[in-house]
Amino acid sequence: MRKFYMLIGVVAILSLMLINVSWAQQGRGAGRGMGAGSGRMYNPQTVETLTGEVVSVESIPGQGGGRSSGVHLTLKTDKETIPVHLGPSWYMDKQNFQIGVKDKVEVTGSRVSFAGKPTIIAGEVKKGDKVLKLRDQSGIPLWAGQRRR
Repeated sequence: MRKFYMLIGVVAILSLMLINVSWAQQGRGAGRGMGAGSGRMYNPQTVETLTGEVVSVESIPGQGGGRSSGVHLTLKTDKETIPVHLGPSWYMDKQNFQIGVKDKVEVTGSRVSFAGKPTIIAGEVKKGDKVLKLRDQSGIPLWAGQRRR
């Protein structure tokens, strides 16, 4: 009888662990999902579309907490040169979309202030007839909850 209760205890603990892993995979754990990084800065009220030439593309290391690096580009338009935050490197690597220096692109995203400077948090990037979707209309990243999948 004692072994039976011990077995039930082990099963209960394993069940709780599986529920916790499932919860984290849905983007609700450890700094993931909408609340992480620049994702929470996206403001649907400040969305605009800019067209220009890519001046640089770089991978910026994440700031602790297990965050991956992010892909950013610098866009030169007729009026300004502005940084554009795209998304995490692991997500960008999975997309069939390449962005390089001197590419002509159209970026739709939220204009915010990041580190005291104007910045675009991209929701979508168009290059020729290809479209890279990064966020939904409310700004939720399409990669939210996908890290461990």
